[in-house]
Amino acid sequence: MALSMELRCWGGGWGLPSVHTESLIVLAYSKFSGAHVIASPIDWTWKTLTATVPELMCGESSVTDPTQILNFLRKQRFNADYELTARQGADTLAYIALLEEKLRPALLHTFWVDAENYANVTRPWFASHSPFPLNFVVPCRHASLAISRILLTKGESPLNRINEIEAKLYSDAKECLNLLSYRLGTANYFFGSSPTSLDAFVFGFLAPLYKASLPSSPLQSHLSQLENLTLFCENILAVYFCSSQPSSPVPVQETKDANLQKLTQLVNKESNLIEKMDDNLRSSSPQHKPHRPEPKATLANEKNSTPA
Repeated sequence: MALSMELRCWGGGWGLPSVHTESLIVLAYSKFSGAHVIASPIDWTWKTLTATVPELMCGESSVTDPTQILNFLRKQRFNADYELTARQGADTLAYIALLEEKLRPALLHTFWVDAENYANVTRPWFASHSPFPLNFVVPCRHASLAISRILLTKGESPLNRINEIEAKLYSDAKECLNLLSYRLGTANYFFGSSPTSLDAFVFGFLAPLYKASLPSSPLQSHLSQLENLTLFCENILAVYFCSSQPSSPVPVQETKDANLQKLTQLVNKESNLIEKMDDNLRSSSPQHKPHRPEPKATLANEKNSTPA
């Protein structure tokens, strides 16, 4: 019997199963590989300050960091990369390294350093999902860690200030997005007809940037111009996170009609169910005629019944 797996992560928001990049990566990969992972949000608990997320709990084992969690799932025979060639495996590692080096610093700056985004989007969300008095501490702590991480990865010796490297951050990030868009092309996924770990990483990085209502973000504006990447995010959300069972991939050109089609199917199912229930009720008591109210006389009928 397979052990149950629980994933401690930040909860959902902005139309996403989680607003946290690392948590999104693991959630997406678990869907791609067929692993039954139960998401356990840390929202409104003291773990918002003390926990390291994402954290996968399986029996007595505890694994943190998306890369280590994905390796653990592969050892449990949940492998979304089993059809990749050696060349594709090497490309996967190269693109993940590209995301970490080029895109992550700009995302940290967008959500945690940009004053307008932090004040209107990031801080309110994390504060509202943390218990008192941690709602005053958690956002500031994340912002401080983001600044430190940016300076360690992008600042040269001696360390530059944030405003001195901001232009370089966004230039590198836009270049990364352009490379991802070129590599994806018109396909649904980066390798073949099924999503892999690279798709999980790209989705985890792009989805928050795509879905958050940011008042100030040149990077979000650039992403919106790369239609295949935005459709890539919409496709994964529609296929893997709108129902409990994965459905067939949505073709790129049909993604915009997916919601309307699902709504139509739902209405048809409800209509058929109501008809069946009505038929069963009618057939269960055949000896009784259905009660019908006496029809009210219309003005035309009254005129016809008046004696000449």
